[in-house]
Amino acid sequence: MDVNAILAGVRSGAMEIKEAEELLKKLPYEDLGYAKIDHHRQVRQGFEEVIYCQGKETEHLVGICRRMAGERINVLGTRASREQAEAVMEVVPEFTYEPVSRLLKAEFRSRELIGKIVICTGGTADIPVAEEAAGAAEFFGTKVTRLFDVGVAGIHRLLSNLEVFEGVNCVIAVAGMEGALPGVVAGLVDVPVIAVPTSVGYGASFGGLSALLTMINSCANGITVVNIDNGYGAGYVATQINRLAVLGHGEKNQ
Repeated sequence: MDVNAILAGVRSGAMEIKEAEELLKKLPYEDLGYAKIDHHRQVRQGFEEVIYCQGKETEHLVGICRRMAGERINVLGTRASREQAEAVMEVVPEFTYEPVSRLLKAEFRSRELIGKIVICTGGTADIPVAEEAAGAAEFFGTKVTRLFDVGVAGIHRLLSNLEVFEGVNCVIAVAGMEGALPGVVAGLVDVPVIAVPTSVGYGASFGGLSALLTMINSCANGITVVNIDNGYGAGYVATQINRLAVLGHGEKNQ
């Protein structure tokens, strides 16, 4: 059953809105040959499909962005290079690019930022990953407070900013080197902490593996860990937690 038939059924009264919603969740994707675009992911999950740009052929990325923007839905691309972003923006000028986070986005519908999460980093070198998390969370409607460069090398910097964590629904802690920051934060707050290991560090950090293992093995409670440098994944999960805290279950599409 296509969209028009579903809408006609609702209009005529032959179909209940709830039934139509369930059918819409199962509608097929759009096949471009090189990509299959899931236009109805927002209906099913409350989040639009996100484009992972790194490794994609530029012409493919441009085609995907053009088609998604043609639906006038908000579009987010992660790990986009400056060259990819410029190619997209030349064809679809509604897109903007943030070079620090490497986020490429087009926003056709504004969102009210709700709730509150805090994103903190161990050092300044961790900011690109933190900004990917912050940008993704804000794109999906979460109010974000940033607290950068408060790692354990100068723990007083964190302890003098504890008021920032008041009233938050979730914390994202981003750190490289030995990755100790999330464990410290989790011992100070009463909300979930999402730990993000970064590839920042000298040789024995093994490209973030040392920080990852520290975070996985933390003795502090309430920590969950995403993959190395995966700021986007942390921002997504933090938004889910924030929505549940603010709206409750069943209102994720608001």
